[in-house]
Amino acid sequence: MGTSGISGTGAGTPQRQDYAASARRDAASAQQETRSVYEMMRDAREKAEARRDQFKLPKNNRYGDAPMMAYAKLARARTPGEVTAASGYARRKIVQLQSALRSDPDNKERIQAAIRQLQKAVRRAGKKQRDIEGEKLAENRRKKALEEKNRRKAARLRQELTRTRALRSIRESGYIREAEMDNRTQEQLSAAKLELRTQLQELTAATAGVSAAAAAQQYAAAQAVAAAPEPEAAAPEAGAGLDMLA
Repeated sequence: MGTSGISGTGAGTPQRQDYAASARRDAASAQQETRSVYEMMRDAREKAEARRDQFKLPKNNRYGDAPMMAYAKLARARTPGEVTAASGYARRKIVQLQSALRSDPDNKERIQAAIRQLQKAVRRAGKKQRDIEGEKLAENRRKKALEEKNRRKAARLRQELTRTRALRSIRESGYIREAEMDNRTQEQLSAAKLELRTQLQELTAATAGVSAAAAAQQYAAAQAVAAAPEPEAAAPEAGAGLDMLA
C-alpha cells in the first residue's frame, strides 16, 4: 500500500506540471493576443490622426500667403509642365481655403479674397501656357529663317521674342505686387474689424445691467457737461484798482 501511494504521488506530479505549463502557455498566448490587438488599435489611431492632420488647416493661418506663393511659382515657370504645376498648386489651395470657410468663419473676408486671387492665378496660368506655345512657334520660325539664310527675318523674330518675354516678366511681377497689396489691405481690414469688435464688447460689458433710459440719461448728462461754457473770471472792483495804483 505504501508503494502504491508513492507511485500515485509520483504520477500526479507530472500531470500537475503539464497543467501548469499548459496554463502558462495559454496565459502567454492570451497576453500576446492582447498586445497584438492593442498595437493594432494604436497603429489605427496614429494613422487616423495623421490623416486628419494632413487635411487640417491651422487656425489664424496667413491666408494671403497662398496667392503670393502661387504667383511666385507662376513667375518662375519656364516650361508648360512648370506652368501646369503652378496652376495645380493654386487649385489645391482653392480647395483647402473653401474648406477653411467652414472651419474659420471669423476670417471669411480674408479667405474669400485669397480664393479670388488664386482663381485669377489659375486663369493667368492658362494665358501663360498659350504665350509659351506661341513663343515656341516663333522660335521655330526663327530657326527656320536662319537655315534659309534669311538673317533679317531671323533678327526680327528674335527681337519680337525678347520684347514679348520682357513684357510678360513685367506683367508677372505686377501679379505678385497685386497679391501683396491685396493681402496688406485685408490685414488692415481685419485689424480694424477686430478693434471694433473689442470696443463693442467693452461697451456691452460697461452697460451691462443698465436700462436703456438710464444709459440715455448718462449720455445726455455727459454731453451737457461737455457743452457747458467755462465760468468767466470776475472783474476787479474800481476801489481795489485805485488802492493798487496808490
